[in-house]
Amino acid sequence: MKTFTATPEALSRYGVLHTRDGRKLAVTAFRPAKQGEAVLAFEGVRDRNEAEALKGTELFVDRASLPDTAEDEFYHADLIGMEARDSEGRTLGKVIALHNFGASDVIELQRADGDSVHLAFTKETVPVINIVDGYIVVAVPEDDDGTDHVE
Repeated sequence: MKTFTATPEALSRYGVLHTRDGRKLAVTAFRPAKQGEAVLAFEGVRDRNEAEALKGTELFVDRASLPDTAEDEFYHADLIGMEARDSEGRTLGKVIALHNFGASDVIELQRADGDSVHLAFTKETVPVINIVDGYIVVAVPEDDDGTDHVE
């Protein structure tokens, strides 16, 4: 499985994992694989065919099982759905995803017209993240002709 955790070994300590459709899977064995991946065994999954049937299944942990975040550290789930504003407080759209295509983290915003835009997820581009009030502030980059990329 692909892991989305700073410490893949922690997966076995998170307790029961959940699928989107509500199934529960208890980890019985864990072995790290290549970077960002692990091999897991689950209680009740008795053979390779049952394991193959889980291929592509998204697995989730209970929020209460996750460690607290440090300052300037966030879970993707905290950010997805947040309103994105410019420095004047105008709504630019909402956060729909965070990606890492290899070079660095990227935040994806969906504009009101349905288009999406990808921006570097840095302190310079996203100087304010307000989890409590549910918004981020985006320093909107400008095109050479002076128009904003996001608006």
